[in-house]
Amino acid sequence: MKRLLVRVNQRLERQFPEQRLFLRSNNSTRFVRLRPASQAVGFASVAVFFAWGVIATSILLMDVIGSGTLRDQALREQANYEQRLNQLANERDARARETETAQARFSEAMERISEMQMQLLASEERRLELETGIDAIHSTIGRVTRERDDARARLAEVTRTLEAETGSTRTAADRSRDNEQMLDYLLAAMDRASHVTHDLNVSAEQAANQARHLAMENALLKDRNHMIFSQLEEALDAVVAPLERVFNSAGVSPDQIRRLVRQGASSQTASLRPIAISTSGTLGPSQDIARANAILDRMADVNAYRQGVDRLPVARPVSAGSVRETSGFGMRRHPLTGRNTMHNGLDWAGPRGTAILASGEGVVKTAERQRGYGNIVVIQHDFGIETYYAHLNSIDVKAGQRVSRGQRIGGMGTTGASTGVHLHYEVRVNGRPVNPVTYIRAGQHVF
Repeated sequence: MKRLLVRVNQRLERQFPEQRLFLRSNNSTRFVRLRPASQAVGFASVAVFFAWGVIATSILLMDVIGSGTLRDQALREQANYEQRLNQLANERDARARETETAQARFSEAMERISEMQMQLLASEERRLELETGIDAIHSTIGRVTRERDDARARLAEVTRTLEAETGSTRTAADRSRDNEQMLDYLLAAMDRASHVTHDLNVSAEQAANQARHLAMENALLKDRNHMIFSQLEEALDAVVAPLERVFNSAGVSPDQIRRLVRQGASSQTASLRPIAISTSGTLGPSQDIARANAILDRMADVNAYRQGVDRLPVARPVSAGSVRETSGFGMRRHPLTGRNTMHNGLDWAGPRGTAILASGEGVVKTAERQRGYGNIVVIQHDFGIETYYAHLNSIDVKAGQRVSRGQRIGGMGTTGASTGVHLHYEVRVNGRPVNPVTYIRAGQHVF
């Protein structure tokens, strides 16, 4: 090691010659020898420190410059964002104005359609009147023609009779004069008949043109009615399909819903009665009237479905924010026996006394204490559905009482075979337990 230092000092001797620093005091003088290696180390340390200072200063300056650039960029992006927001707001306002205009046009179109339907009915009445007039004209023409033929026959008979009576006493001049008078009479009658026939033909042609015009208007109105009926049918399908899915997911037939609701109360109000027309005239059954009656039937179905939904237990029996679900429907390990058994409902845990709410409108069938269930309330709903609320701390209803959806029926507790404060909730259809989640999810599609 010592030899290595000597060699280093010898090589650095030219660049860093050996220096001596003398330190003088009152009594003695001392010196410090600075070898070339020590000088090189000191010089390198100073150079590194200087380089570090330059680099740190450069980095600081770059950060300052970069932060200013980022701030400017952020301001520009903010300005662009605000401009975009203004553009979106303007576009939103424009769409709102377009929507209002479209609604106004739709209302105006509906009014015009109503007016055109009234005009169509009036045109049908005019067409019937014109057809009746044309029939009367044809009958008049036939009658006039028959009268003309009868007049000609009578004239010929009278002429023969006169000739037989007068015999040879009448001269040729008398017979010629009589024939001229008769011809004048016939020509005048035929002229009047021709004028009447011409007028009748003109009236018939005008009636035919008006009938064709009314037929064109009728076809146009039928096309417009078809468009309106198609839109109404699509709208009703969009409303009816989700409601039917609700009943199907809840295990209740939509046909059963319609039948039971209509048995309880007529679902055809005054505004939903079928359209009927008199059959005493020449008008036959109208396809538009049949489609309108079908639409009214679908609207009656919607009304029945909504009444049916109101009578199903599709609401949650507890508030979602104050409880947590601890056990679902299906096979599970029993918390008391430790065996795998079927769990026929849902369990929610929460604070003691948490409000328990009726999940649907119905009549309280049971409100008492039972073994295993503890304090339990059973509510009888329509369509053979019952809901069970077990392990209650308190019961706020009594048997035979009618309750509505969302009404408090008791408080959460831990009575009966229970390991903690919770609600055991069951839904049974015709006595068979079903998964309550099905009804709760069905209610989420409606409420």
